Amino acid sequence: MPSFDIVSEVNQVEVRNAVDQANKEISTRFDFKGSDARVEHKDKELTLFADDDFKLKQVTDVLLGKLTKRQVDVRSLKFGNTEKMGGDKVKQVVTIRVGVEQELSKKIVKMLKDSKLKVQASIQGDAVRVSSAKRDELQNAIAAVKKSITDFPLQFGNFRD
Repeated sequence: MPSFDIVSEVNQVEVRNAVDQANKEISTRFDFKGSDARVEHKDKELTLFADDDFKLKQVTDVLLGKLTKRQVDVRSLKFGNTEKMGGDKVKQVVTIRVGVEQELSKKIVKMLKDSKLKVQASIQGDAVRVSSAKRDELQNAIAAVKKSITDFPLQFGNFRD
């Protein structure tokens, strides 16, 4: 029975390269001279540091530009609240969302059932497996999911015949 998986993955190597490039640009830019602005990367979390809110916005813009150039989908980033540190310094934690979250998985399964397509969708951990007797139905399911879910980056892989 043909099937495929709906997943959400981020290339961590490209994220690391983008963070390195952003830090390099921040260290050489004149408007950051003498500033403690930087980006730190740990597992699935980025931490942005800056002297004030304005510079934090500039650090964010530099980082997003570098991530976009490296084909990392910025919709997978979840920005946290800005926190005040000692003095005027601020930091912001950005979480890299990997895997289809439970709530979104349920939404996808419900949407596929309501679409009257002859497919079966099941939640498999942080992925959604869709199976059908016909390949055409699977292609229609991919089109339906792409059309309805636009605020989160999804990849369709592990196609089996």
